[in-house]
Amino acid sequence: MNLHEYQGKELLKSYGVQIQEGILALNEHQAVDAAKKLKELYNSDWCVVKAQIHAGGRGKGGGVKLAKSPEQAGELAGQIIDMMLITPQTPPEGKKVRKVLIAQDVYYPGPSETREFYISILTDRGRGGNVIIYSPDGGMDIEKVAAETPERVFTELIDPLLGLRPFQAAKIAFNLGLSGQAFKQMVHFVDRLYAAFLGSDANLFEINPCLKTSDDRIIAVDAKVALDDNGLFRHPNLEALRDTGEEDPTDVEARMYDLNYVKLDGNVGCMVNGAGLAMSTMDLIKLSGGEPANFLDVGGTADAQRVENAMRIILKDQHVKAILINIFGGIVRCDRVAQGVVDAYKSIGHIPVPVIVRLQGTNADIAKKIIDESGLQVMGATEFQEAADLVAKVLKG
Repeated sequence: MNLHEYQGKELLKSYGVQIQEGILALNEHQAVDAAKKLKELYNSDWCVVKAQIHAGGRGKGGGVKLAKSPEQAGELAGQIIDMMLITPQTPPEGKKVRKVLIAQDVYYPGPSETREFYISILTDRGRGGNVIIYSPDGGMDIEKVAAETPERVFTELIDPLLGLRPFQAAKIAFNLGLSGQAFKQMVHFVDRLYAAFLGSDANLFEINPCLKTSDDRIIAVDAKVALDDNGLFRHPNLEALRDTGEEDPTDVEARMYDLNYVKLDGNVGCMVNGAGLAMSTMDLIKLSGGEPANFLDVGGTADAQRVENAMRIILKDQHVKAILINIFGGIVRCDRVAQGVVDAYKSIGHIPVPVIVRLQGTNADIAKKIIDESGLQVMGATEFQEAADLVAKVLKG
């Protein structure tokens, strides 16, 4: 689950991470009021208007603009809100901006140089620990830095049993070229950032830029936060932050029906029960000359209604040329799945693509009878290879 920048910053702040403060605005008038409020708090006419979408690269796409007065902040907010913002991380058509963050100006003059860093935390499954990736060259061109000067990108692996050690936080501050008060501030920043990562069950924290201000404060100017869906049951307050308007409508619908669904780019829809069988089924489709269009696991409690809902979701993908239903009835009863297929046909009406059904296990014989007596144009299979041959056949027309 992704968070907006303003939500991610509030999460970080709750763990003691210093952030660039800001106020959310949904229209021009709120943007002007927010800018005036920031002026009162920080004694500066300047502020930054930042589009709030689930994508990076907003600055290059025109979604981040500097305002030199509250009135200009309102004008810029009016330009950004409702625009289709296109960045390297959005679909080709872009994402619609529905709100902006009016953020304080943190690039003020002072006794020392302002510097931008890059810091992120994610899980390295290959090495079995969380890893902090950081660079002294933060900002909008971090991808270019990684590609052209990889020696400027550092990593620090964190032992999951020991956690972040003080010497590791100090090493990060040293490699970033800091000293004095800024060094101490960075050590504290990294410590609190890692605590926030663990405490929120996150998959990813990306702070770009992480800023050393002209008075040697270390603050998060941006915050990209992705949370692990599997950990959200521990964080109902974070679950409540989900913005379904930023998510694929099909993903939202699948979650509403408690279906495990991941959209892919292929042409054969998959409906299975169990992640292992799903992976095998996708391999089967690939070996048969097709490409899986999705990963859809109806789970161990699949009933007629869940199967019907799953069928509807698969059919929303216009690229699907065939559907393979591959169910092994251990806990789930095959006759219930078969009845779900029949009900889906009756409820949806015309299903424009061939449907291949392989049901094995509990009540498979009853399931076959239900399918056979339904009068539907469904191709039945018993063995895995038989299902694969039918997939290849329908794809060839």
